Amino acid sequence: MTKNTFQRTALIVAFAASTLALSACQNLSSPTVRFDRQVNYGDAKGVELVTNEFGSSDLQMIAEKMTGSLLETGIFQGRPTVTISTVKNKTSEYIDTTNVMNSIQTALVKSGKVRFTRSINEMQQGVDELQRQNQSGLYKQNTTAKVGQMTAAKYQLEGELTSIVKQNNTTKDVFYKFTLKMFDVQEGTIEWQDEKEIRKTSKK
Repeated sequence: MTKNTFQRTALIVAFAASTLALSACQNLSSPTVRFDRQVNYGDAKGVELVTNEFGSSDLQMIAEKMTGSLLETGIFQGRPTVTISTVKNKTSEYIDTTNVMNSIQTALVKSGKVRFTRSINEMQQGVDELQRQNQSGLYKQNTTAKVGQMTAAKYQLEGELTSIVKQNNTTKDVFYKFTLKMFDVQEGTIEWQDEKEIRKTSKK
């Protein structure tokens, strides 16, 4: 083997080795990602028919019915204050009833006809912020929120979700009923009440 041939062979081997090393580094730093499932976006308002358990369509129907009924009463003259109390789940399913009430509250706030005060579950966060502003010594006194100035709620919303389930060898029938009441906090009277009933049947 001549000297020139030897040098060319050495260069080829060195190039091949560097290429393999670079490829190995790329494989280590950039692993191949494979998706086993194809994900498609759907219509958030579309009817959900996967099962006959409580689903997104039920939540939307309840929120629309309760919001429309409340706004039709004319009870919100002068933008009164409202707070949300408990919404009991009396079904055999795990259902986040807070999610239902959030949808109702969002629609009512967007109507501009009602103001919401902090709920019982949210109150501690407000108390903590007041204490932080007034007791930490970090803020100018003329900018801090004053203790004792919160607006009390005139009305309180309370609700419950119940269900009746019947099934045999071929059919499962689920009946849901969502009831919502609005009390006058001072007088303790029910000023408004409505229900939304939903029936869902599936075949095995």
